[in-house]
Amino acid sequence: MAILIGTGSVPYQSRQSSLTHLDGGGAAQMVDVSGKAMTHRTAVAEGYLRMALETMAAIQAGDVPKGDVLGTARIAGIMAAKQTSNLIPLCHPLPIKTVEISLEPDDERPGYRIQATVKTTGQTGVEMEALTAVSVAALTLYDMAKALQKSMQIEDIRLLKKTGGKSGDYTIDP
Repeated sequence: MAILIGTGSVPYQSRQSSLTHLDGGGAAQMVDVSGKAMTHRTAVAEGYLRMALETMAAIQAGDVPKGDVLGTARIAGIMAAKQTSNLIPLCHPLPIKTVEISLEPDDERPGYRIQATVKTTGQTGVEMEALTAVSVAALTLYDMAKALQKSMQIEDIRLLKKTGGKSGDYTIDP
C-alpha cells in the first residue's frame, strides 16, 4: 500500500527523495545541513495589520493605554526571530547577525505594514526567522492596541526575498 502525502496522488516512495524533512520510512526528521557550505543569507518578509484610521491615529500620537506600541512590537519581532528554532519543529538554530523590523503606517489599507530583514552566515536560510519576526511583531502590535479596536486583522504575511544558499536567490514577483 502506498502512502499519499499532501493533496497530490504521487505515492510516498516516488517522492521521498524530494522531501528532505522525511526519512526513508516517512517519519519527520531534521535536515542534515552539516555538509552544506557556509554562505551569507538574507531573508525579507512582510505582513500587515489592518485597522481603523482612528486606531492608527492613536498609535501615531502615542495615545494607547499600554504605552509604546511600535517600539514594543519592534522588540518582539527581534526576539521572535532569535527564538524561531524553539517555536517551529525541525527548524535549525541559527547565529542571527542582525534583525531589522520596520512598522510603517499605510493610510490606504489602512493599518501598518510590518517588514523584517534577517541576516546570517550559515548552512541554512533565515526565511522562517523573517516570517516569524513579522508574525510576532503583528501579534504584539495587535495586543498593544486591542483596547482601542478588537477587529484588527493580521493579513498577507509572506516572504518577499531571500539570498544565499544552494537554491539561490528568490524575489517575489511584483
